[in-house]
Amino acid sequence: MAAHRGTGFFWILLSRCRTPGLGRSTTPVLRPLSSQPPPPPPAGTWTSRLSRLSHQDLYRLSLTDPDQFWGSAAADRLRWVEPFHQVQDCDLSSGKIRWFLGGKINVSVNCLDVHVEKHPDRVALIWERDEPGTEVKVSYRELLETTCRLANTLKSHGIQKGDRVAIYMPVSPLAVAAMLACARIGAVHAVVFAGFSSEALAGRIQDAQCRAVLTCNQAVRGGRVIELKSTVDAAVKICPSVQHVFVSQRTQQPAVMGELDVPLEEVMSRQPSVCPAEPLESEDFLFLLYTSGSTGKPKGIVHSQAGYLLYTSLTHEYVFDHQDGDVFGCVADIGWITGHSYVVYGPLCNGATTVLFESSPVYPDPGRYWETVQRLSITQFYAAPTALRLLLKYDDSWVKKYDRSSLRTLGSVGEPINHEAWHWFHSVVGDGRCPVVDTWWQTETGGICIAPRPAEDGASIVPAMAMRPFFGIEPVLMGEKGEEVGGASVSGALCIRQPWPGLARSVFRDHQRFVDSYFKPFPGCYFTGDGACRSEDGHYQITGRMDDVINVSGHRLGTAEIEDALDEHPAVPETAVVGIPHDIKGEVPFAFVVVKQDPDDPVLLLQQLRNLVATKIAKYAVPAHFLVVKRLPKTRSGKILRRILRKVAMETTGDLGDVSTLDDPSVVKEIVEAHKLYRKQRSQEEGGGA
Repeated sequence: MAAHRGTGFFWILLSRCRTPGLGRSTTPVLRPLSSQPPPPPPAGTWTSRLSRLSHQDLYRLSLTDPDQFWGSAAADRLRWVEPFHQVQDCDLSSGKIRWFLGGKINVSVNCLDVHVEKHPDRVALIWERDEPGTEVKVSYRELLETTCRLANTLKSHGIQKGDRVAIYMPVSPLAVAAMLACARIGAVHAVVFAGFSSEALAGRIQDAQCRAVLTCNQAVRGGRVIELKSTVDAAVKICPSVQHVFVSQRTQQPAVMGELDVPLEEVMSRQPSVCPAEPLESEDFLFLLYTSGSTGKPKGIVHSQAGYLLYTSLTHEYVFDHQDGDVFGCVADIGWITGHSYVVYGPLCNGATTVLFESSPVYPDPGRYWETVQRLSITQFYAAPTALRLLLKYDDSWVKKYDRSSLRTLGSVGEPINHEAWHWFHSVVGDGRCPVVDTWWQTETGGICIAPRPAEDGASIVPAMAMRPFFGIEPVLMGEKGEEVGGASVSGALCIRQPWPGLARSVFRDHQRFVDSYFKPFPGCYFTGDGACRSEDGHYQITGRMDDVINVSGHRLGTAEIEDALDEHPAVPETAVVGIPHDIKGEVPFAFVVVKQDPDDPVLLLQQLRNLVATKIAKYAVPAHFLVVKRLPKTRSGKILRRILRKVAMETTGDLGDVSTLDDPSVVKEIVEAHKLYRKQRSQEEGGGA
């Protein structure tokens, strides 16, 4: 595996050690708005009084007096260049979300400098590289120096405050330094998952109008080498805004360099290790993160500085019971919001030691996670139900052969966890002694909104349920006609009534889309897009997406994105994609495809369709099923009734519901018959033609 060893920039890392071996929510008493907002609470309030309140009292205060609650937390927990003079100015009906006005701050300082002053040699990052036993530990001092060198490199190439910078890199200390370097100089980073195709990458670069891209020659995952530089090369050809591509060497394979390319380690080595931090307004942009939507065009979710950082810091501490000396193990990729909030910003703001997991859960064997827990003494382990469902298929001996006594809290993220995976996680991985926090939140919420913890001492945890709203989060369930659904044992559209600091600020360059998507459906509330149930005890259980967005292995994916890719095939005039359950991945796409005429080579057509989706989006977005049909079920206005297609795909056609709105109801019988034939063919193929 020599090709996997880092070169170049990683001198700064590889020269270091390579060590082997709540109850019901209450209705808030809202204060009337006044023309003169009250001053923020005095500094010291959180530390001296509020943080010592019971969970129930803290939660009640966060709803009845959010200015006192959030203002005290922000004044005490964050270091300000200039103090804020107003806690919030929010109007959910117009999508106006503004917190800590007048304050100036630098996120990089809060994540690095404040900790270097107190404990410079504390480990900030443990880079769990692809090969077990080759981890690299990076102290807060080293991470600050690397961040400053990278920040100075960006500045020397003309990157300024407000410029957007794309980061297309594997999980690594350099990727974290790149995010913090942007934050230090006021540039806006847009991390793109290093598994997206060149077209998907180019679309995000174009929308953000990025001036620079940071990447590596290659990535390494699960024993495989993944080409990153060539993907970036193909993307930037159609991205005229890009002026520089900074290239790091993750492996020994030399990258082919072009006119725009800058050898990152080489130029960083000539830069000073000190970089003054830019004082930034609390509402200046911190980052963009692109997420799928039902329109087919990914939207750049905007998060700003102080509010986001405070919310990730608070949720990281309280939901996971973080304490000094803990090793926080979130195995998410930094290309997703979980990696932003609970690999980078939340833990580092709290001075934690956070794990960067580069590998896969089954490399080199299904015990990888648990061997890592033992070797690194991980105290909190945070993973996606997709990975857990995969691992529980293997014998429990892969878990039990390793010492997991360091674990104190287990967490799941990305989608609702099913009961089987929850009980396995709790009883086998946690030996029945670690609380499992099933966390619900979104890219748009910035951090965890509903989870079993924090709660009063001794409060129970219901398996496979998110349960309790976090401080400042007031969930409400809404009915089909926009009415609030009260009481217990009810379900509805999950909304949140009050703003909180971690909430996204806009969709980049399209604020109206932000308003239409999240605030227009239920005026006065943030609409999550998810459905939920409220139990007899007042706890919340998430039931899944209510729009045309599916969750594949924890990755939110708009079905319209897949349809747009498929519709580019000249033989395909129309498609409809729905999500159906999958034992491992949670959901997978099922594509209903209309063709202009019977294809001469159906196998070739399907392969071409698969390639289209893989090229334009990513391999994980390729539908697991394709069903060729003559037409789709449409209303008289032309709307495709996907609920019918979903029932067909899931073989639950006994009750198709109201079909009276269909232009031609006979189409349903055609599709059902086509699906029966498809199932028969698949059964024969899987049975060897029997």
